[in-house]
Amino acid sequence: MYFLNRPIYARLILCCCISAGTSAFAIAPVDSEPVVDSKVPLMGETERWSIHGQATYMLQQRNNFNSPYSGQNSLLNKSASPAESYSLSATAFVGTRLWQGAEVYWNGEMFQGAPFDGKLTGVGGVYNGELQKGAYAQPVFYTARAFLRQTIGLGGGQEHIAGEANQLAGNLDKNRLVLSYGKIATLDYFDDNAYSHDPRTQFQNASIFSMGAYGYAADTKGYTYGAVAEWYQANYILKAARLALPTVPNTAQLDYTLSKDYSNQVELTRTHEIYGRAGAVRGLFFQQHAFMGTYQNALNRAQQTSTYPPNITNVRQASTNTWGYGLNFDQALSQDIGIFGRWSWNPGAAETQTLDISKSLSGGVSVKGASWSRPGDTLGIGFAVNGISSAQISYLQDGGMTTFIGDGKLSYKPEQVLETYYSAKAYKELFISLNYQRIANPAYNAARGPVNIIGVRANVSI
Repeated sequence: MYFLNRPIYARLILCCCISAGTSAFAIAPVDSEPVVDSKVPLMGETERWSIHGQATYMLQQRNNFNSPYSGQNSLLNKSASPAESYSLSATAFVGTRLWQGAEVYWNGEMFQGAPFDGKLTGVGGVYNGELQKGAYAQPVFYTARAFLRQTIGLGGGQEHIAGEANQLAGNLDKNRLVLSYGKIATLDYFDDNAYSHDPRTQFQNASIFSMGAYGYAADTKGYTYGAVAEWYQANYILKAARLALPTVPNTAQLDYTLSKDYSNQVELTRTHEIYGRAGAVRGLFFQQHAFMGTYQNALNRAQQTSTYPPNITNVRQASTNTWGYGLNFDQALSQDIGIFGRWSWNPGAAETQTLDISKSLSGGVSVKGASWSRPGDTLGIGFAVNGISSAQISYLQDGGMTTFIGDGKLSYKPEQVLETYYSAKAYKELFISLNYQRIANPAYNAARGPVNIIGVRANVSI
């Protein structure tokens, strides 16, 4: 088996985590919206310390697919490159209370993994969201998050918040202001969704578990630095943030001054009930201000100098601006069935900081297994249709490369992603998932694909 060929320490870490069968499963280990387990305050239920952990292993294989040609950033055929991709992560979530309303959290993380072909290229919708952390044959250890949270109560009665990863159990005002500052992950706060938000437990394709055209702030491991303000008022949540972007696109060094390379975003959420079934609607706007290049400038320079193919890295300029928006909803249809959908857009003029997607429509359904006597299991079916701008199409047709895609030439069609997974509660808090993805027109190229990816995932939390 391929798993047996993984380094011995990777197998030992996973096996040790699996053995922790008495631990509690964290529903969404990277979700900032509070899990409310009681609409009234509870006595004696305030945590001073919180320690949680998770480990996730993903293994994927791809097929041989139609590939009459390939470029520097193409996804290669099974016959041309090893067909396996894997990732292994383990995270410790530690938190404690300081003064009244103040909490501090630290998350240490280990990551090891390899994308197909040894580099995360060849598709718009990345097939494994964990692989944003890079490619490492040996495990790397780092601080994933380290931040301070201050909650200011504004009345409206109290509710009890459950103890979760990066969330201390206790009573909070229903109306409140929450301020967070430090090293965080953007998707902990923005673009949440009840049924499609966490690649460790739900859908794995990045254009399904998040807004594909949302250029969120992240370094090469998926984390950023900055400040987030959240205002909870009745059934509304308003969030705003300034977060650091890399000083050079898609690199590790962030602009910690938050004055040269940064992203601003604001999101409004309205929660509701329809016939007693919970749902939410979210609207997001974001703006990026950073050292970036634009596709049109790269095309103009190539034409003026007769230098082909065009190269966007040669036309990067400070204070380049771009923006975008997204809409996001989730809705329970019954106790066991829920649906979700997203639409996101950006002008696609500047090079990406996240995914090579400038417009994306996605959605799907999530079904709990109670009807077949497996209440701990989940079946998910989702889709995404991704596109890019006319300027990027021309750039790729002329042989240009981005960080993530570039086949040398292009026969453009929107990229289409179909994903389904079945997550089974295998033993106590151990969940094993089977996953299938079909990516038609990978990297928007109708001359290549479709790519079929099958995978298995193991996840456990303590």
